[in-house]
Amino acid sequence: MFPERLRALRRGENITLKQLAEALNENLSGDEKANTPSQIGNWERGIRTPSYIEAKKLAEYFDVSLDYLTGKTEKDEYDLSKLFLSGKELTYNHRVLSSEDRYEIYQLIDGYLYGRTHRKDTDKFYSKQEELDLNLND
Repeated sequence: MFPERLRALRRGENITLKQLAEALNENLSGDEKANTPSQIGNWERGIRTPSYIEAKKLAEYFDVSLDYLTGKTEKDEYDLSKLFLSGKELTYNHRVLSSEDRYEIYQLIDGYLYGRTHRKDTDKFYSKQEELDLNLND
């Protein structure tokens, strides 16, 4: 499962083995060996298995859990409340969200979900709404 997930993640990002190796090598500690494209290719083909440290670097790079990467879970999911309250830098359309932005968005989502559970006739309400255009390319 690991080789397939790694290959799919890399191809999904549209990066080469060389680009991935270079990205993984950016923050090497003192005694760490640099990753090579052929090494990563061997991981993708299942010929070799990365160490825990290498797997962790891959998970961090692709922003997925180790459980997802190793096939322990079928989907990689995040609890948005934890993400908004975490120390991670969050962006939206390449704009960094300030702590105030994060808190406001958290409150909006929380309010929406609370209201949805307490609203009657939600089918009638949403059937009259316009569809949201999420074309973010503009």
